[in-house]
Amino acid sequence: MPLFIEEPLLPGQQEEIKTLYGMTGIPIALGERLFTRQDVRPYFKAGCIDIVQPDVAHAGGISETRRIANRTYDVGLAPHCPLGPIAFAACLQLGFSMPNFVICEMSWQMHYNAASHDLHTYISNPEVFAVSEGSVSLLEGAGLGIVVDEERVRMEDGEFREGKVGAWRNPVWRGPDGALREW
Repeated sequence: MPLFIEEPLLPGQQEEIKTLYGMTGIPIALGERLFTRQDVRPYFKAGCIDIVQPDVAHAGGISETRRIANRTYDVGLAPHCPLGPIAFAACLQLGFSMPNFVICEMSWQMHYNAASHDLHTYISNPEVFAVSEGSVSLLEGAGLGIVVDEERVRMEDGEFREGKVGAWRNPVWRGPDGALREW
């Protein structure tokens, strides 16, 4: 059986999620597009969510994400994290401190990252994200546990400002019929 079904419907469809929840024994996870406790509360109250997936980069940082993920409604936490090393380290630190932490996604070698820009690109200590037996160890360094490669960040910022590289844009995904798709 799958660990969970992720985001089976778009936000705002609490009744439909509740109906789906009653039709399956597979846990339902959602929340990557819900940014506040108030956004998530209707799903919690409806009892139609097993795992909440707040995105620390969009939900007000570590503090608000922690508030969203608290165990008031007895749900698991699986932070949504398709971004870079700072967001991933924040999600891990949050997860390591929460008793309801289940799993955390990571953007290492994901299809939407360019070959030269990945989870390890902008940190000097990529070994902290080493995966061993399916897990990443507790980050023990100062702050979030990573060391940002400030020289690389400044270099690429300069190249951007000089027009040598263009701004990163979200990829646009289209289906065989040309219609826009979720990524």
